[in-house]
Amino acid sequence: MDPKDEKRTSGSSPVSVNNPHLDALKDDILYHFSLGTRTHNLPAMFGDVKFVCVGGSPWRMKSFIEYIAAELSMEDPKAEYPNICAGTDRYAMYKIGPVLSVSHGMGIPSIAIMLHELIKLLHHARCTDVTIIRIGTSGGIGLEPGTVVVTKQSVDATFLPKFEQVILGKPVVRNTDLDQSLAEELLQCSKELNLFKTVIGNTMCTLDFYEGQARLDGAFCSYTEKDKQDYLNKANEAGVCNIEMESSVFAAMCKLSGLRAAVVCVTLLDRLKGDQLSSSHEVLHNYQQRPQILVGSYIKKQLKAKAARN
Repeated sequence: MDPKDEKRTSGSSPVSVNNPHLDALKDDILYHFSLGTRTHNLPAMFGDVKFVCVGGSPWRMKSFIEYIAAELSMEDPKAEYPNICAGTDRYAMYKIGPVLSVSHGMGIPSIAIMLHELIKLLHHARCTDVTIIRIGTSGGIGLEPGTVVVTKQSVDATFLPKFEQVILGKPVVRNTDLDQSLAEELLQCSKELNLFKTVIGNTMCTLDFYEGQARLDGAFCSYTEKDKQDYLNKANEAGVCNIEMESSVFAAMCKLSGLRAAVVCVTLLDRLKGDQLSSSHEVLHNYQQRPQILVGSYIKKQLKAKAARN
């Protein structure tokens, strides 16, 4: 057996990379994490990871690791939960037990860079049976603010379930399906919590926050309120429940690597009723806690079930 596979049992699911060039590297430098295969013992540091949660801001992901530590009764009152990526200012990474929390910045380019290095990290660490969940915020379409959306499919701005990227000057289209059984499990967790409304629906992933999402309040706007309403209503008719800027590449890359993946985002406003956030800081903070409460409950439930089986 290859020594790299010693920890992988026959029934486990490893994290896949599809790049023959990696085998020729003596040291794979994960530059934006300030980690590397020669400088760090990645299996020792990350080999026990079973759940990865990613989100936009470093602050939110540190808040999540503090929350999940308390939920799993792993908290240390004296712990500072150090940023594993402290050698760089690009991303932040925190870990407690089998849970890894990583920030990804804003938009497709930023999360794509992070995912390339995260997937390689999990692969080099010989992790198996990993579940990855993006938690974040979004704009809703026809939903009350505070509703949590678990993504069924990520669609582009023309409502098609695909992620398109230009590679070597040629367009490459990838599938954006997410794990439906995981989505249903998350929905069931929300029902058991009974704290806030949660739905499963399509998420539209756009290339920017303003014109790409039909906002009227950007520096530039070449369309009318009616144009905006017509477009958002067409999106709603196509099954779109919310809008954000990362889900398509997240879904595509997780599918390619064999990661069981979900996107869980809270809606901060109903875009059919406006473009700007007018809710108070306290209300918005409460909304932003909802994805982490749901995902925390899911992780706790899964670990409890695993302990019972053992």
